[in-house]
Amino acid sequence: MIKFFRKIRYDLLGKNKTGKYIKYAIGEIVLVVIGILIALQINNWNEQRKDRTKETILLNQLREDYQANLIQLEEKMTTREKIVISAVSLLEAFDYPQKANRDSVIKKIAIIGNDPTFDPIKNDLNSSENLRLIRNVKLSRLLSNWSSDVVAVKEVEDLWTKIVYNQFDLASLELGIGRDLSNSFMNEQDHPWLLDQNPSSFKIKIGKSKLGANLNEILTNKYLEGVLGNAITINKSANLQSEALRNRIRDILAIIEIELNK
Repeated sequence: MIKFFRKIRYDLLGKNKTGKYIKYAIGEIVLVVIGILIALQINNWNEQRKDRTKETILLNQLREDYQANLIQLEEKMTTREKIVISAVSLLEAFDYPQKANRDSVIKKIAIIGNDPTFDPIKNDLNSSENLRLIRNVKLSRLLSNWSSDVVAVKEVEDLWTKIVYNQFDLASLELGIGRDLSNSFMNEQDHPWLLDQNPSSFKIKIGKSKLGANLNEILTNKYLEGVLGNAITINKSANLQSEALRNRIRDILAIIEIELNK
């Protein structure tokens, strides 16, 4: 093909047809440019096809991750709601101790000692620049803002963690009911974080303490009463933040489904 074009050029120059040669040369340049553009377009199409394949893989992984995040988040919300309900019931026992039962009070205090923290699956979406593969603008924005949305929940969770491992533990130590709380925690509560493990394998009969505070001492402890008030305020706030985060996850999953079904 190259020899063919070269022969045409030589023939035109040899016959002194400069005008036709110039037109031919321009035409040849145009053909070369068109060839380059076609090659670039094919290469661009191939790169786009590769990106779409990568995007599909990424979307499937994100769907799996955020489905797991949603399940975990809802488990934490359920645990916090149990803490709030138990705290409200215990404050009622503080107000009307004559209606209270020590075993029931211990069980509810043990629930207060739960420290539900949301620990979402981490991915390298931003650091690996995979975010550029996401074509849906809304989805890209939701994924970009995900970390800051999680921070809002964890800030409230951290407040409760400090109270549990400081104020709550101190109140339990002061009342001498640590053994009773451990016995209730291990044998009388549901533990969704055990996942596929047999819940019965977690149960260990510790027994009740003979040295712990009696019912009246428990229900007149000002330190414990203060913890119960904080339990309601902080865990209710954490669940309000979590509700907003749950809506974000649902939005993300809905868009992912739409993109995968295109």
